[in-house]
Amino acid sequence: MSSSVQRKRIRKSPEARRAEIVDAATAVALTEGLECVTLRRIADELVVRPGLISHYFPSVEDLVAEAFGSAVGAELDALLPSGPSEGAAPTRELARFFARTSGEAYDAISRLWINARHLSRYRPVLRERVAEQEAAWRGRLEALLRLGIERGEFRTDDPYVTTIQILVVLDGLGAHANTDTSNRPEAVTRMAVTTAERELGLPRGALSDPGTQARSGDDGAAASEPTAATS
Repeated sequence: MSSSVQRKRIRKSPEARRAEIVDAATAVALTEGLECVTLRRIADELVVRPGLISHYFPSVEDLVAEAFGSAVGAELDALLPSGPSEGAAPTRELARFFARTSGEAYDAISRLWINARHLSRYRPVLRERVAEQEAAWRGRLEALLRLGIERGEFRTDDPYVTTIQILVVLDGLGAHANTDTSNRPEAVTRMAVTTAERELGLPRGALSDPGTQARSGDDGAAASEPTAATS
């Protein structure tokens, strides 16, 4: 006996539908690579017609670029929020940044960067998005370094150059995200931290233990120690 009652379909708003598509594309990009992001594949993931995906993203290149930007943008917000926590010392914020640049989640983003930079040679839309994200990462980190300089925690003649030095080392280490690094010497694993400490006039270890700095409280004690050590 057939039922005359039909299941009511919930119509999503354009904003919600677009976000759903981007989320699905981002998940595929992170787990399988940007090459696997196609209109048909994302339609299959969401159990919809490919025409619905092309309605929001007429070109697959736009969807690929959006998936990449969504993933690395979210990672940047996790690593370096747009502004330091209220009352937080820049030294502590930078230490937390480095503490988060390890583990499987960060390796997944590193793989995505490798993937995107390779494909961007042939895909102009993706190349533009890669450049935008690189600028965003530089800008966010440089802003933190400049804040540290203003507060007397960091010392460097050129925070922009120091920013690039730190990111270049992180990129170099991230290039090995597809290989086994379990036997990597500590001097190598902390190379980015060592670079930052040296270029910012901080003592060795100042950026290695964010937990210790966090326990110092928000009264600036965590920041004053490195400053005194380098004064």
